[in-house]
This record gives sequence, C-alpha cells and structure tokens, in this order.
Amino acid sequence: MQKNHDGIRRALGRGLIALSGLTLTTLAQAGAHWGYGGEEGPAHWGELDPAYTLCGAGQDQSPIDIHDAIDTDLPAIDFHYGAGGRDEINNGHSIQIDYLPGSFVAYEGRDYALKQFHFHTPSENHVEGHAYPMEAHLVHADADGHLLVIAVLFEEGARNEALDTAWQDMPERPHTHHLLHTRAFAGALLPPDRHYYRFDGSLTTPPCSQGVTWLVMKEPVTASKAQIQHFARVMGHPNNRPVQSLNGRVVQQ
Repeated sequence: MQKNHDGIRRALGRGLIALSGLTLTTLAQAGAHWGYGGEEGPAHWGELDPAYTLCGAGQDQSPIDIHDAIDTDLPAIDFHYGAGGRDEINNGHSIQIDYLPGSFVAYEGRDYALKQFHFHTPSENHVEGHAYPMEAHLVHADADGHLLVIAVLFEEGARNEALDTAWQDMPERPHTHHLLHTRAFAGALLPPDRHYYRFDGSLTTPPCSQGVTWLVMKEPVTASKAQIQHFARVMGHPNNRPVQSLNGRVVQQ
C-alpha cells in the first residue's frame, strides 16, 4: 500500500511540473466522477475507483481537526509570490485560480512552486473543534513532486479586498473558465501573522494521495458575509470533505 500511494504522489507531482496545461485539481479529476453528497460523496470515494483507494483506507488523510498541537521550533515560511493568478476555473468542485510560473515558497531547504489556489466552504480543517465559514488552499509542488499546501482560514467580518479580483470574475457555470483581467496576488490572502500548524496529510479530493505537507496558518483572515455567500451560491453545495482521523499523527506548532 505504501509503495502504491507513494507512486501516485510521485506521478501527480511529476504531472504538476511537466504539464503546465494541467492543474492539481484537473489531475485529481482524471478517475471516476465524485462529488460531495449521496453515493458519490466523501463516505464513498474509496469505492468509486481503484485509484481512490486511499480515500477510504489511507491513514494520513486530510483535513483534520487540529488540537493538542506540540510546541516545536518550526522554521519560517519564506514567501516569494508575485501577482501570477491568471486563469480562473469553475471545475464543479471549487473555484480555482491557476498560477503562472515564478512564485514559490522556500521551506526546509526546498523551493515549492505555487501552482494554484482554490476555496472550500465551510472550512475543511477545524481548530479545536471549530469550523470556519471558508478556507483557501494554496497548492505548491517542488521539482521532485513533493506537495505542500498552505491553508488560510476565513472568518466572517470585514470585506476581503484580496478576493475582489477573483470574485468579480468568478465563472458561475461548472466546467468553465476565463482569464482574469487583473492578475490575482496570492500573497494578499495571507494573514499578517505567519505562525502556522504543521502536519502530514493528503489531498482532500480524490485520489486522496498522501505525503502532502500541510501548513495551516494560525491567524484567520476575514471575508464579508456577502463574499462567503457569493462563493457558496456559485458552488451550489458545501464543498468540504469531513475531518479525518489523526491516527496517531502529531500536529506541530
């Protein structure tokens, strides 16, 4: 099993690097159709396609409820982002903004290129049992295919100007996309305080590949009620996978 899901992860990572026309979500959709409710919902993902086995059998699955984090000396995340969000996609599962090459984070001696960011409502990760109304995932990959996701939690409050570009041009029909008139800047989504939780996990959509490094920003940012409702209306349904068991994993902070 370990050999199998490591192979999936490496193949997925290679695809991210080598095939600029394909995105992480595109590759994740290559198997059987899946969704967020009924017989195609998260409880059944592992049964829909042999490639999705880890969705049901994996022991390091995401998202999680973050609690009892261990105090450690986590390294700083070194952000090198430009305004590179160009292609906005409604893939039926989320709104995704694909990123042009050149933006990356340096973390633990590796450079991880920012490939795309997308959103979930309500949040997928919880903190001490608390769910947030929305969450952004900034998806990165290094040259060897290792995946790193930075998660930003949103709470309802002041309007978030960083969302304006994507929200104004949001494609409302599934499986449509268009180029943004103004390139989106992922760095504007980040909170001022860059402290974070870290854990080992997986993709939160099929094929649920493991070996993903998760960095969840501790400080939430705000979005207005109207902004959150706009995204939820376009999706037409919640697009969050339920929290998964830690299975003995340690969360660092």
